[in-house]
Amino acid sequence: MKTIEHVYINGAFVTPHGSEAQDLYNPATGRVIGRVTLGDAEDTRRAVAAAKRAFPAWSRTSKQERIAWLHKLHDVVHARADELNAATVEEYGGTVAQSGWRAALAAEAFLNAATTLEDYDFTRRIKATEVSMQPMGVVGLITPWNNNCGFICGKLAMALAAGCTAVIKPSEMSAIQTQLLAECLHQAGLPPGVFNIVNGRGDVVGAAMTAHPDIAKISFTGSTAVGKSILRGGADTMKRVTLELGGKSPMLILEDADFAEAVPFALAAGFMNNGQACIAGTRILVPQSRLEEFNALLKTAVENTRVGDPRDPATIVGPMVSEKQYERVQRYIRIGIEEGATLLAGGPGRPEGLAPELAQGWFVRPTVFSGVHNDMTIAREEIFGPVLCVIPYRDEEQGIAIANDTVYGLQAYVSSSDPRHARAVAARIDAGRVLINRMEHEPLAPFGGFKQSGIGREYGIFGLEAHLEPRTLLGALPGV
Repeated sequence: MKTIEHVYINGAFVTPHGSEAQDLYNPATGRVIGRVTLGDAEDTRRAVAAAKRAFPAWSRTSKQERIAWLHKLHDVVHARADELNAATVEEYGGTVAQSGWRAALAAEAFLNAATTLEDYDFTRRIKATEVSMQPMGVVGLITPWNNNCGFICGKLAMALAAGCTAVIKPSEMSAIQTQLLAECLHQAGLPPGVFNIVNGRGDVVGAAMTAHPDIAKISFTGSTAVGKSILRGGADTMKRVTLELGGKSPMLILEDADFAEAVPFALAAGFMNNGQACIAGTRILVPQSRLEEFNALLKTAVENTRVGDPRDPATIVGPMVSEKQYERVQRYIRIGIEEGATLLAGGPGRPEGLAPELAQGWFVRPTVFSGVHNDMTIAREEIFGPVLCVIPYRDEEQGIAIANDTVYGLQAYVSSSDPRHARAVAARIDAGRVLINRMEHEPLAPFGGFKQSGIGREYGIFGLEAHLEPRTLLGALPGV
């Protein structure tokens, strides 16, 4: 049993004012593995006060000083990558096949911020005016459970690079991972108050951050519903926001696609991170003329997808993060059946053949529905589990229309044997990112969503400037 009894405020691990305790689980077994004491609104106020005190000195550090700190942060996180990976597998149920690179990617977020900062000019001239980019102040970083270390490091790296200080509210369900990461970040030796971490519930700590007048900006990753509440809650203090929200991403299979490549691409996009990914390609759009061929190949591939122990390198899909999430996914599978969609693979209940120690784990059968219409619930709402919908289309125009017929617009995928054709189609899809023919990530390119998938962008220059405000000085350049 792991017991976490501290929050991190003003450069130290301290006993929280909050007293509520919450159990932590191994989702592969359903067993309690730890307990965390949650912070409250008073802890939030203390953390904000510490960040506010630290801001003047931190905001005046030079670019080179901040670059040096970012490299140090990378080093301390990278040094404990194996421990962070193990914690992700145990507490989240992330498979070792995918978790193996997550901690390294989290550490690299600091190097990516340093690279961005290296080439960034905080002062620029427009005719006779001087425009300087100023750090906003204290930022609140609210992160989810499906990539705990990655989201914390990615958001913190850009906030620090911009000269901001931070208060972090991670998911309380990820407290073991957060504790390890906090120990790493503490080891870097940043000045007290530059970053602070308060475990706590969203309706307590998150709400206190959203309403606090000394927090200038909220950067949030999570559901669209909560993102809307942050917008409403931050309106009184005119908070700046970056919101990376939900998705119902289309995987558009074009008629000229090579199915030997398209089917694995579709499953990689759909089942990534156990299906618990806002960018998962859960709507697979297939030309009606080739639907039978595609379904046959997809059915075989899904039935051969390994589900089970996330510690096994052969496992592709691990458990849902919680019993609540398991029940949510089961409910959507039942809805799909009730709506008249055809089960191509999977279905309700747990997979067969689980080891006895995993029998109570929160495993879902990888499920694919065919015969889906885009107005069905399972095609409209984000399920956040390994459940995919195959939607046929008559011609390319209808395929693009269906792809765009959603309130979301975070990510999309296009499969085609002709790269030029794929690029032309991708340019017509309303999404912040479109991946063509393969799973790919560029950490210096902007990431964020259209429509109800969010506001603003993260990563690279776009992510840096999301923490800056332009100040224009007129008359600062006499004689120009």
